[in-house]
Amino acid sequence: MRLVRALGLLALLSLVVHVGVDLLPGDPVTSRLGPTASPQRIAELRAHLGLDRPVLVRYGEWLAGVVRGDLGMSTSGRPVTEMLSDRVANSALLAGIAMILLAPLSLALAAWAAWRKGATDRVVSAGALVLVSVPEFVVAGALVLLFSVTLRALPAVSLVPIGESPLGHPEVLVLPVLSLLLVGLAYAVRVIRASAVSVLASPHVEFMRLNGSSTREVVRQAVLPAVLPVAVQVWLVTGVSFLGGAVLVEKVFGYPGIGELLVSSVQIGDLPVVQALVLILGAAMLLALVLADQAVIWLTPRLRTGDAR
Repeated sequence: MRLVRALGLLALLSLVVHVGVDLLPGDPVTSRLGPTASPQRIAELRAHLGLDRPVLVRYGEWLAGVVRGDLGMSTSGRPVTEMLSDRVANSALLAGIAMILLAPLSLALAAWAAWRKGATDRVVSAGALVLVSVPEFVVAGALVLLFSVTLRALPAVSLVPIGESPLGHPEVLVLPVLSLLLVGLAYAVRVIRASAVSVLASPHVEFMRLNGSSTREVVRQAVLPAVLPVAVQVWLVTGVSFLGGAVLVEKVFGYPGIGELLVSSVQIGDLPVVQALVLILGAAMLLALVLADQAVIWLTPRLRTGDAR
């Protein structure tokens, strides 16, 4: 049932994406030809790109192509799938590395702050609140000023030679990953810490403490089982938000991912590329939400057995 609802939402999202992108201000034909192009030349290009047909007709053809794995042709004449292949992989690499670091760090920091009430908790909570209030591109700019301009320890621009993987130049990944990680970590720590505080204040944990259970036993037997479903949900949703946040972060660092491509495509009115990227990001978020709901069931025994009491 969840899968059916997700597919229905994805179909609705595809319609919103196609029609919404088509309604963006600006004319892709004029952007490509320039304001001095003749009306005849503009009409010819609109017909060549199919923009002279009704939007719903174009949507039906585009959707049929998406089902076949064909995302259409860019206004530059290149297949959109070809343009996205390396870019999506590079952005997924950033998000993947940030996720690998996010899971253990957020769980450890949240549990530590929840257990060590007082100055430690206030410092961690205040730091998380500040970071979660700051956009990724501001954090990215601050990191450039610190590590590239002041310390001269890391490159300010993530230049990767054409045809090569960013993994072959790990230094260009450090600042983009750190920019995503700091903001995502702040959000994850706040949510997981709140759940851990609630568990630690429960009668069950108080009973374990009165019976002489060690800190390790309390964490392993009571805190982790209760907090893990919430943590997995947060990690999945944050992982997809890393792809969205990467749009601005990649632009700051000049990283060859979907961010730079999306911004440039919007500027020149390359609608097929914009539609494909927005659809990919939306589909990834829907998938993350479905997996997050399923993860709660997997990690909560009373939900697996149908006992909701």
